[in-house]
Amino acid sequence: MPGTVSSPRRRAVASGAPAAGAPVTSSPRVPRSIRLAAHAAALTLVPSGLWRIAMALGWDSGFTDEHLNPANYPGPLSFYLIGLSLLAEAVGLLTLGLIHRWGEELPYWVPLLGGRRIPASTGAALVTLITVLGAFNWNDADNMGAPGAPEGVHYWLMTVCYLPLLAWGPLLAVVTAAYYRRRRREG
Repeated sequence: MPGTVSSPRRRAVASGAPAAGAPVTSSPRVPRSIRLAAHAAALTLVPSGLWRIAMALGWDSGFTDEHLNPANYPGPLSFYLIGLSLLAEAVGLLTLGLIHRWGEELPYWVPLLGGRRIPASTGAALVTLITVLGAFNWNDADNMGAPGAPEGVHYWLMTVCYLPLLAWGPLLAVVTAAYYRRRRREG
């Protein structure tokens, strides 16, 4: 009959408390604003990743120095740029673990770290530090101020693609704080 709970396992999942011996399968109760912040944090990496992938596939990104010249792409460095983009997005997607049961601790099969809690607060602090330092050094002679770096429209497009990264650390910090509050309430 619809709406009836017939087994202890279903009853546990429906009530939010696991039954003895039943695996935890339900998602924790997380406010909608925190869920949105977690998804936004993961999405902040997409524009810069798309920029790198476009470069790897041969799009003229405005670089004229010998290593980043579009004439070199696609080529051996393309694998690096695509791999970096995929790795960065995979790391960003880990933020979603802070709003789901699977993210409360690393799975036991993960070498050296399996079974441990996720050090999300350290990650949030490091991401914020790295992105803020990157923003302050964006126009330095070693970065976008270097000879051969993009200029004009290419410069502004690249800047706009990398700008969302500044929100990644603060969004991760908000989701992390909510995660720790929830964990403290649950005991």
